[in-house]
Amino acid sequence: MPENPRCGFVALVGAPNAGKSTLLNAMVGSKVSIVSSKVQTTRTRVLGITIAGDSQIIFVDTPGIFKPKRRLDRAMVAAAWQGAEDADLVGLLFDVSRRGIDQDTQGIITRLKEQGRKAILILNKIDLVPREKLLGLADSFNQEGIFTDIFMLSASTGDGVEHLRGFLAARMPEGPWHYPEDQISDMPMRLLAAEITREKLFQQLHQELPYAATVETEQWEEFENGSVKISQVVYVQRDSQKAIVLGKQGTRIKALGQAARTELEEMLEQRVHLMLFVKVREDWENDPERYEAWNLDFGAS
Repeated sequence: MPENPRCGFVALVGAPNAGKSTLLNAMVGSKVSIVSSKVQTTRTRVLGITIAGDSQIIFVDTPGIFKPKRRLDRAMVAAAWQGAEDADLVGLLFDVSRRGIDQDTQGIITRLKEQGRKAILILNKIDLVPREKLLGLADSFNQEGIFTDIFMLSASTGDGVEHLRGFLAARMPEGPWHYPEDQISDMPMRLLAAEITREKLFQQLHQELPYAATVETEQWEEFENGSVKISQVVYVQRDSQKAIVLGKQGTRIKALGQAARTELEEMLEQRVHLMLFVKVREDWENDPERYEAWNLDFGAS
């Protein structure tokens, strides 16, 4: 630990698909949160930990904040606001490729005002729009009166990420680091492995299925030769969805497993034997055990 350490929490909030998980991974320099082009990919609070100079910055990647309809939606939104309330700094991400400030983002701004919270505005995906639009957006957000600083960056290309990291490091409270220097997340490996497989599910099934499916790691067995056997179950809600995941003659589940195994081997730096099973559990979204595993409040309103 340095002689004058700093440590603090930065909550990344925003509407679904604003790029929070991509930015978190860029800040940490490694994958700790799954990424998808689809909204509401992140279901639980994820901590990403990075060192910048004498500062340890603990990022809280939260589910996208939107108007909830289902029990799972309500739990995800509650987790997002809890992460924001507990943080030293709040960074509001906005996807600048949108036409203007959307309803979900405006709702976040309104709630931050009600809480008396200031925030940092992070305009993301600047590689997708002309500079003139960025200046107009920045002016619109400035008029809200809650943003202390505005950053323009592209989490996917890395443009502007280091500038934001340095800014945050200088503003962390003085105090000892909370985690060892080499730790980059607090997520258990069993859960992260399940999330990796769920990400591949999102990527390969497009609009056919993802929100009706979840993945759980049931078994994790290490062997003397350095390899690991991971058994996971993909839970779906109907038999017809099970057929989609399996694919014709098992081709879909095979491709899914191969993609997940490749990434897991890179992450774990060891050989992985991945066993995937598909089961129907009609009401998994209303199972309290699922919420406990994701660290979500089953009774969130």
